[in-house]
Amino acid sequence: MTDVALTIAGSDSGGGAGIQADLRTFAFHCVHGASVLTCVTAQNTVGVMGVEAMSVPIVVAQIEAVASDLKVRAIKTGMLLNEEIIIAVAEQIEKWNLKPLVVDPVMVSRTGAQLIDDRAVASLANILISKATIVTPNRYEAQLLSRLEINTIEQMKQAAAKIHQLGAATVLVKGGNMPGTLKGVDVWFDGNEWKILTATVVNTKNTHGTGCTLSAAIAANLALGKDLWVAVREAKNYVTNALKYALDIGAGNGPVGHFFPLLPDSSK
Repeated sequence: MTDVALTIAGSDSGGGAGIQADLRTFAFHCVHGASVLTCVTAQNTVGVMGVEAMSVPIVVAQIEAVASDLKVRAIKTGMLLNEEIIIAVAEQIEKWNLKPLVVDPVMVSRTGAQLIDDRAVASLANILISKATIVTPNRYEAQLLSRLEINTIEQMKQAAAKIHQLGAATVLVKGGNMPGTLKGVDVWFDGNEWKILTATVVNTKNTHGTGCTLSAAIAANLALGKDLWVAVREAKNYVTNALKYALDIGAGNGPVGHFFPLLPDSSK
């Protein structure tokens, strides 16, 4: 039987992140990807020119259509955009018992710009994260959720512990935005122990979609029945390899190479 994973996220018209990145990641892992669209963005490698939310009824209808027919083995959330959508998604996850749940709390960009308003941040923190099997904030999102400044490994651990108190079973604070030698170092906390994940730092400007890709890869691995720690570790390896074959397209930051084994120079 084919394993199914569900992504609830926004559309990236440039194809580098969001639903597009999630579905490519699912496909790479030989998992069938179902999707629920929360918003449409007009964006490319340079930036975001516009965002429009889907209505709550159509978001709910999409979830009901998938959950009532397909056996979803894992689910991830990405950009949920506003408080109303976050509340509706959380209610549907509860109603259909959709788990394991990977929450990528898309709130702050790689550059530190807040993407959703304070009411949406509060709803994400208070309503959705408590349902998460794992939540995967980047440095800036972890600062927002924990209300702590993060510049060191110890501060990453403190933030992970604070976010864990919101109810998530496991927290993975990502270090892609960390300074110096901490760049790319992630901190895992499951309420009992901290683990440190490291990877080779890939020197590229083409990093668009790394957060979406990581959370989607975790969800795909969970859909395949893998242990959470194994799912996270393999997802990080996948993203590292995809960064090595990132696509240099457009005038800005291109996306990672989701299908890197198929690229012409992937054997080098």
